[in-house]
Amino acid sequence: MPRGPIPVDVLVGQNIRFHRLRKGWSQTQLARTIGVSFQQVQKYENGTNRVGAGMLAQIAGALGVSLVVLFEGSVMAANPDRQSVRAMLARPHALRLLQGFDRIGDERIRVAVVRLVERLAGGDE
Repeated sequence: MPRGPIPVDVLVGQNIRFHRLRKGWSQTQLARTIGVSFQQVQKYENGTNRVGAGMLAQIAGALGVSLVVLFEGSVMAANPDRQSVRAMLARPHALRLLQGFDRIGDERIRVAVVRLVERLAGGDE
């Protein structure tokens, strides 16, 4: 049996990152709250290090979410080729992009932004 992280470890890390960003916290802020280094939080979020049960409970408490929330999307974790919306939002700047997009009131501008992003990404959808 492999000792490294499995897909659900990566998913839990993505969920930690998502909820940390949603709360507006840096890795350092979360690290101080749970008593670890920011590098350790980074490893948890990247799925490099597994999060133990006790630490997972501390993280959930610090972020103000239930333990179950940190496992959201675990059905998707069984199929790592399929990327969940939460996984995409866990990427750097993705949540900020979505929050900014949500503040755009003019529908024409929203469509223009979508087209711009698609063009920059190389998609012609």
